[in-house]
Amino acid sequence: MNSHFRSALLACFLQVGSAFFCASASAQNTSEVGIGLGATNYRGEISPQYQLQNNRPALTAFYRRDVSVPVTLRGGLLVGLLRADDGNVAGENNTVPPLPAYRQANTKGSVVEASAVLEYNFMDFHYRTDKVHFTPYLFAGVAAYYASTTTVTNNQALTGAFNRDGSMIGIAIPAGAGLKYALSEHINLGLEVGVRKLFTDKLDHLFDQDPLLVNPNDPDWYYYSGASLSYTFYKIRCPKQYRKNKRLLK
Repeated sequence: MNSHFRSALLACFLQVGSAFFCASASAQNTSEVGIGLGATNYRGEISPQYQLQNNRPALTAFYRRDVSVPVTLRGGLLVGLLRADDGNVAGENNTVPPLPAYRQANTKGSVVEASAVLEYNFMDFHYRTDKVHFTPYLFAGVAAYYASTTTVTNNQALTGAFNRDGSMIGIAIPAGAGLKYALSEHINLGLEVGVRKLFTDKLDHLFDQDPLLVNPNDPDWYYYSGASLSYTFYKIRCPKQYRKNKRLLK
């Protein structure tokens, strides 16, 4: 690598870095608090695919902090219900497949989640000179959850093994996409869909059953989709010369 190429490469890195940190300095003065209403949905042994009829109510609360023009950090709380039923699994001709029809199991419960995610915004959301102001975004992060569920079966031959309840604490990976829309200078509307990848097959208590009746190699998931309203706070930084000599502000 010759010296001219190294110099050009260094100049590119410096230019990109300066652009990022300048954007960070201008954007880190905004933050948001908000609440959301939506639905949680379980996917696992009793619901091998996403099923709309398994949606149950969920509430969220969150805090966002901009660290640069495209990047936002978000901390959030989620409380939602979970349910699934073998009778809702549709096979050929919309009939219940033989295995769920024999198993006749259903799961009900709730989940509480605390998450920290990074959002990547495709547009400058806080540069609000446009008449229509919005941005799509992607997010990913890490979450801790507490789930409490009960699983029962209507097949009398399986009740001894399949009727279980309990709770657990675990780690999940949240990821998904959303859209932010500015209703006014301070009020924002949000829409979001996301998945939570779990590292366990124990959410429905079927992980150690007869391998002919369950799949022990398929970890459980849950989803959240919903809408939110948030309020944006703007912090105006005082220039250094005024902070050192506050009499200049008079």
